[in-house]
Amino acid sequence: MSQKIKTAIAGSLPKPAWLAEPEKLWAPWHLSGETLEQAKFDAMRLAVDDQLRAGITVIGDGEQTRQHFVTTFIESLSGVDFVNRKTVRIRNRYDADVPVVVDRVMRPKSVFVEDAKRLRALTKGPIKFTLPGPMTMVDTLFDDYYKSREKLALAFAELLNQEARELAAAGVDIIQFDEPAFNVFFDEVKDWGVKTLEVAAAGLPCKTAVHICYGYGIEANIKWKNALGEEWRQYEHVFPLLAASKIDQVSLECINSRVPMELIELLRGKDVLVGAIDVANNQIETPEQVANVLREATKYADIKHIYGCTNCGLVPLGRAVATAKLQALAAGADLLSKEMGLS
Repeated sequence: MSQKIKTAIAGSLPKPAWLAEPEKLWAPWHLSGETLEQAKFDAMRLAVDDQLRAGITVIGDGEQTRQHFVTTFIESLSGVDFVNRKTVRIRNRYDADVPVVVDRVMRPKSVFVEDAKRLRALTKGPIKFTLPGPMTMVDTLFDDYYKSREKLALAFAELLNQEARELAAAGVDIIQFDEPAFNVFFDEVKDWGVKTLEVAAAGLPCKTAVHICYGYGIEANIKWKNALGEEWRQYEHVFPLLAASKIDQVSLECINSRVPMELIELLRGKDVLVGAIDVANNQIETPEQVANVLREATKYADIKHIYGCTNCGLVPLGRAVATAKLQALAAGADLLSKEMGLS
């Protein structure tokens, strides 16, 4: 008999109000120095506890030690100027003032390995750790050195691989690379995007995953989604390429989206992290709604490869809402597991 359906978060969870301003991306820290470092790990402990109490089975750190899922990693690299920023169009959707690549990018030291060790100590179950993907990193910067998105992506991929190997050695079971840019730049994904992703994931002893979504529930992303028409078929460009890759898992957005569920059939043989929790509203899903999404996925993927997941990160939501959504995710997966006779 197969095991019951596993559950996981895409990556981020809301930060406590004493750590950073709630419901805000790039929220500045309220603390500094050693006090901030201790507070980050206290917040991680709470994030893990919230997941365990809700019944989530694959545990993440909730990205509690990071201001942003991309830039926090880049801040630890050399060759990037965070002072003299430039404005760029991110994901072809909104403008942002971003750091500038001014020299060869290098990774002087580990970025998240201490976080991963602390996460490993907080649970005996499987843990997942998230890193930004190479293409999404490139799309969150101004490049004034490499003059080539592909060359810069490859440089980032090599640094990510160094980091990922250390995370795996610290006991991480799944390393996920976040690539929302894969839903936008289809030619680049085909030409070099998946290739650089595989460089980032090369030689890892743990499972590897990629998260591709339609973005946080912020205004620019909601407007973009509303302009995509009756069917969102962006995944159709990417999934066949990922199916042929060495990446083990794909995390995608499903609930309250216009993604045709049958597209996950393009990922046969891969683990599929089915987004069954909407991150763009405060409405709490019922266990039945979650189960319905996952049940539909079983038409196109083997049940042993299906995980229940969130559409994207939950950081823009209030903590109480996010916790209730986690409880609904776990309850919905359990409901379908019982229905299907899974142990």
